[in-house]
Amino acid sequence: MSLSVSLTAIPGVPDIRNGDDLAAVLGDCLVRAGLPLKRGDILCVAQKVFSKAEGCIIPLTSVTPSAEALKYAEELNKDPRKVEIVLRESTRVVRAFRRPDQNEGTMICEHRLGFISANAAVDESNFGEEDAAMVLPPDPDASCARLQQDLSHRFDAEIGVVMTDTFGRPWRLGQVNVAIGLAKVPATIREQGNTDAWGRPLQVTEPALADEIAAASGLVVRKNGKTPAVLLRGLDWQPADSRGADILRKKQEDMFR
Repeated sequence: MSLSVSLTAIPGVPDIRNGDDLAAVLGDCLVRAGLPLKRGDILCVAQKVFSKAEGCIIPLTSVTPSAEALKYAEELNKDPRKVEIVLRESTRVVRAFRRPDQNEGTMICEHRLGFISANAAVDESNFGEEDAAMVLPPDPDASCARLQQDLSHRFDAEIGVVMTDTFGRPWRLGQVNVAIGLAKVPATIREQGNTDAWGRPLQVTEPALADEIAAASGLVVRKNGKTPAVLLRGLDWQPADSRGADILRKKQEDMFR
């Protein structure tokens, strides 16, 4: 059981460009910072870094809005080209609304990967390009697996990797980092069948380990600080074959559909 952990934002990460070798870039940053990876370390890396390296940036000039996109754009006062990208990234629009105090409305969508988020995680900020939109990598788990394997080999230490993104939460203000891709890190820890401190059996307890790790990484990251990677050290965990989708609730268990 871990009684303490450390979180360190990795300094000196350069602006990532399409085609960059993330393992080489982040590995070099870790070495320069005197933080060679050790067995059991977990590296949390922002989604934007992966998307940049994998070329997941779409110039808005290349997008022709559909009739559906034009309809939503008019209702929500949004750029129809961005709406079109949101629709392409989504399997369904859960809800679209614009409050009287909003200049631009919001689309709550089910992303093709299963996540429910605003605007299907399509973003226009913090990646250094104008008149363009960024989308999630096509396979976040595969992206994490490549990084995990390369860094584990370089430092001769089995580590875990979590890809993070910032989501809002129903009925709660603000945003937190959540896990959208995993390599070796368990999505949850099943406590069912164990007992609490008084010997009572646990029936539903299942801590969301990957999201807890992702949220913790946000404590040392600043949006304007160019610190997209965080080293978490000291956590007691066991490697697992896991996927970001493992933390999604099954649709038949959705009580609000």
